[in-house]
Amino acid sequence: MQQATQIKIVDELLQQLDNDKNVDAGVGYQVPGSDYVCPERAQKEWHAFFQYHPQFIGLSGDLPEPGSYFTTSDFGTPVLATRDKDGQFHAFLDACVHRGVQLSKQSRGKAFKFTCPFHSWTYASSGELVSVPRETDFGAIDKSCNSLISLPAVEKHGMLFVHPQPDGEIDVDNLLHGLTDELAHWSFDRFIYKGETVIESELNWKLANDTFGETYHFQRLHKDTLGQLFHGDNLAYETFGRNHRFVFASKGIDALRKLPQEEWTVNGTANVLYYLFPNLQLNVANNNILAIKIYPHPSDPNRSLTRVGIYFSPEAIAMAESGEYKVRDASDVYQADADGERSMVSLEASVEVFNSTIEQEDYLMGESTQRAVRSGVLKHLQFGRNEPALHHYHKTFREALNLPPLETLHL
Repeated sequence: MQQATQIKIVDELLQQLDNDKNVDAGVGYQVPGSDYVCPERAQKEWHAFFQYHPQFIGLSGDLPEPGSYFTTSDFGTPVLATRDKDGQFHAFLDACVHRGVQLSKQSRGKAFKFTCPFHSWTYASSGELVSVPRETDFGAIDKSCNSLISLPAVEKHGMLFVHPQPDGEIDVDNLLHGLTDELAHWSFDRFIYKGETVIESELNWKLANDTFGETYHFQRLHKDTLGQLFHGDNLAYETFGRNHRFVFASKGIDALRKLPQEEWTVNGTANVLYYLFPNLQLNVANNNILAIKIYPHPSDPNRSLTRVGIYFSPEAIAMAESGEYKVRDASDVYQADADGERSMVSLEASVEVFNSTIEQEDYLMGESTQRAVRSGVLKHLQFGRNEPALHHYHKTFREALNLPPLETLHL
């Protein structure tokens, strides 16, 4: 992120804190409760946003070296993502072209060849069919015409994108819509994958997404967790087409008041969250990234799946391995002692508080809301003037499906 952008963000946050004013969109909206439970709406979203839309599947660190691979099927198409012997990123339908059996035996690992467990047809990590047992008994096979089914795949600025359809197109600059240079500045390609947390919830995927749409609840719902680290009720917000940047102040931001503006930074003083349409929340700091991918259930609008990919910088990992890892600022996700003091923690423990906050606090509220809208008695949810990200989510979802605009909220 450019220094000028950081100064602008910090200045806005400090002014909000000084004036006790949160971001103000100037208008509120209401969203129909049926948007979260309607099966027909859910099928339209599944088709438009997941089956026929490019998908972010991870960072370059998910494929750290030639021979690395991982799989995903959360958006309906089973994908085998590989890095071939020359370091090139590929994505294929995870299915043998003979009888369609899944090739991968594990969700991630290292292999330069993939052998079908059914009849042992074998493919290179670049997709070519390289061997067929007892080919003379099967019949003549043109191996050049029987490669794995390739899916469009693009690696750019450390991000991995795939299109679920073989004839789909991926234009990353268009997808990022003005965020390309800013995201490139974070050097995502240097971050190392350290695992993931999977959360299955009884709430619509848009309700899960709404969790990341405002800071209004921090000092209420999260008063003993995130509320100890962040001010809440403040937000520097900017949209980029269907995407946005969402930044809120940590308790460490006041230290910047003693520094000249040219030394202002969001690192250690604010939390930076990027939303990329339709389902990705990227929580970014110098030492770690959390890639939060939110998926609907393919047939039940009342359920969803969240995958939190965990990535750390080489410097943070080196400190952890030497026993010197210590959370240095609130931009690192960390575990606080009961008195709020920073503590020496492992990398795994530094993420646990974030995961438990989502699952045990935010998503618990979302499941309660899901029950209310599912009953049919709660007809609308309200998005206030201080919740512009929620306005943005639902406006873009509706526009993409050619649905009527949200109704203005009148209180």
